[in-house]
Amino acid sequence: MKISERAEYASKPQPLTCGPDDLVFDTVKRMADKNYGSIIAIDKSNHIMGMMTERDILKRLIAEGRDPKKTKVADIMTTSVRTAKADDDLNDWLRIMSNERFRRLPIVDNDNKLLSIMTQGDFVSYTWPELMQQATTMAKATFGETLSLPRILGGILAYTLLLVLVVGLIR
Repeated sequence: MKISERAEYASKPQPLTCGPDDLVFDTVKRMADKNYGSIIAIDKSNHIMGMMTERDILKRLIAEGRDPKKTKVADIMTTSVRTAKADDDLNDWLRIMSNERFRRLPIVDNDNKLLSIMTQGDFVSYTWPELMQQATTMAKATFGETLSLPRILGGILAYTLLLVLVVGLIR
């Protein structure tokens, strides 16, 4: 599935943006007003310069004792921002975000101009129903159409009892 095929992609509000020279204090107020955990710093052509997240604010502003009324966003933002295209595979990006431990993914057009931002939460809302459907399909293929909740619970109970007996015999 492509990122652009997700319902969340189409319904996303415009990403919250700022300039890299904006003051952190003013920018954080805007983030708080909108209840956003990040803001994208862009240039005049809508190209991404960096991203300031709650983590950047904690680590590079508060922990370093900087004054938010004198510190520019550029001074604390993350500049190595991963970006995706709307036609990229959603599962690939979910895996990358999980492995590389980042939660926000700006989506850019072919000219690298900011279009939207997707979060891990947007992707997870896709994966849970998909995973449940896949598990159901696999279980039916393995056990047939007679699979039912009592049989599943009975199987788990039988496995647990067998495991307890084996562990008891080993001791």
